[in-house]
Formats: sequence, C-alpha cells, structure tokens
Amino acid sequence: MHAAASATSTSARARATLRDVALLAGVSPKTVSRVVNGEAGVSAPKTAAVQRAIAQLDYRPNFTASSLRRSSGRSAAIAAVLEDLANPFSAALHRALEDAARDRGVLIFAGSVDENPERERDLIRAFTMRQADALVVVPASDNQSYLANEVNVGTPVVFVDRPPVGLPVDAVLADNHEGAAAAVHHLVRHGHRDIAYLGDLRTIPTARQRFQGFKEALSDHGIRPSAVPVVHDLHTEQESEQAVRRLLSADSPPTALFTSQNLVTIGAIRALQQLGRQHEVALVGFDDFPLADLLQPAVTVIAQDPSEMGRVAASLIFRRLDGEQWRPTTHRVATRLIPRGSGEIPGPHRD
Repeated sequence: MHAAASATSTSARARATLRDVALLAGVSPKTVSRVVNGEAGVSAPKTAAVQRAIAQLDYRPNFTASSLRRSSGRSAAIAAVLEDLANPFSAALHRALEDAARDRGVLIFAGSVDENPERERDLIRAFTMRQADALVVVPASDNQSYLANEVNVGTPVVFVDRPPVGLPVDAVLADNHEGAAAAVHHLVRHGHRDIAYLGDLRTIPTARQRFQGFKEALSDHGIRPSAVPVVHDLHTEQESEQAVRRLLSADSPPTALFTSQNLVTIGAIRALQQLGRQHEVALVGFDDFPLADLLQPAVTVIAQDPSEMGRVAASLIFRRLDGEQWRPTTHRVATRLIPRGSGEIPGPHRD
C-alpha cells in the first residue's frame, strides 16, 4: 500500500511524457505525436483516446526544435532579434509580432542584441539551430551577409527599423529623415534657431538618417549646421543628462533641443527638470514613450509607429511562408509630430 502510494506520489510530481500518454490511451507514441502535431491519418476513436489521456495526465508537449517541427517541415516559431526588449519601441514591436503570430498558432522567440554585433550573430545562430521558420531582425552589425545561406534555403527574413546591408531581403523602416526634419521645422516656427542635436550612436543607421534630416532642415532655414551644438554617441539616459547639463552651462546655451532617441529624451528631461529649465528650453524628442503626455510640460515628440511596423513585418513573413514570392522591397512607415507643450515653448526669434 505504501509502495503504491509512493509510486503515485512520484508519478504526480513527474511531468507526463508522450510515452505515458501513449500507454494510457492504448496507442503508439507515433500516434500521440500525430495528434499533438495536428497531423491527418489518425482515426476519430484513437484521437479521442489520446485527447482524454492528455487531459487526464495534464500532458504538456516539450516544444524543443525536434518536437515542435511539423509535418510540413515548419517549426511553428518565428525568431525576433530586437535591439532591447526593455525599450518601449522594441516592446511594442514585439507585441505586434506576437499578436499576429498568435492568430496563426505560431510562437515568437525573442532576444535583445544590445547594439552588440556578436550578440546579434549568436542569437541568430541559436534561433536558426532551433530551425525557426523565419527571422525578424533589428540589426546591430554593419553587414548581414552572413545570413545569405538562410535566405538561400528559403527562410523568410525581414529587417525592421534598420536596413539590411549585404543581404537582399525585405525591410520595414520608419521615415527617420523626414521625422527629424519635421522636428526642426516645428522648432524654427516657434522662434528657435539655436537648436542643439543630441544623437544616438553614430554606428546606428537610424541615428545617421535622423542627423542628416536635422542638418538639411536647418539649411532650409538658412541656419548653418556647424553653428549649432551637436552631441553624438549618447545611448543612455545618464549620458544624455550629462550632455544637456554641459550644453546649458555654456556661455551661449541653446534655446531648444532635438533628442533623437527616447532614452536620450528622458535623460534630457531629467537635466531640464533638475536645472529648473523645463519651461524655458524647448524640446522635441524622436520616439514616443510612456507617460510623455503626463509630464510638465508634456513632451512633444516625433512618434514612430512600432506596432504598425511589427504588423507589416508579420504580414511579409506570413505571405512568404504561404508561398508568395516577390523581389525584396523596403516599406516605409510614416512618423508624425505630436505637439504637447515642450516643443511649443517660444524662442527669442518668434514673430
């Protein structure tokens, strides 16, 4: 009696296996595998017996690369290699991919590259070894030709936010150039000509595009780009905060700031608030972020639409998985200016 109770207790603690389900249902393990994977060719009585055994044993399939792979040769999983899942932009992009995948019964595996090219390659290697059906990539490396073999064997690959280099694949990009230009035009209309630029790492293509849009918009208004303060390679809130403090302590401080990334914007806001200058120095940030509308003043932003970018990327992935073919294309998602207060603080040149 004690032995039986002990065996039952041990069994209850152990995770049920596919073989356990087969034994209880009175079928072969192969039949259980077919039912779990939704394959045809199993009779209704056997399917019902397997489903009853799964429910009774609370069996949960172990979705490793081998057990996840379907009869179609697909793994029912898409890998998303993103910049930083903790960043609101990456989080919104991931959620859009996840929502689209869930409708298809597909999983999303995601990882953060943290602007590290080696980490990017390691993550992609790990995901491809697990035979992910497709890849969505926000790259950190300056050349992605190492993915050519994956593309050649038919793995759909879509780049998001940053264009591919050395690889002919689809891309979904924000209009960074026009978004940055819109910020400058907006600040100039409100009387500012001394507009400081605070930029992300120059190794990032989007940072270079935003700076180019910033410079060209200044020139449109007869302002020499070399005459305004420029600080590059800010990638954390702390770096941005320190940069803004230095700028505002100069003999001729800027009257407005354009911050080209959401973490850079947050750092700038901290500096302005600590200096008590948040109602004096105008600010427009590239990228929206949570609670930006609740600050005082609320933060004017050039908003990207990472959710739409994720939806477009997912659509491209699933169309290719469904067999559609076309030459790789770039899809641009528009940005929009959201005036909330910080970008409308009047400057000394306002009419």
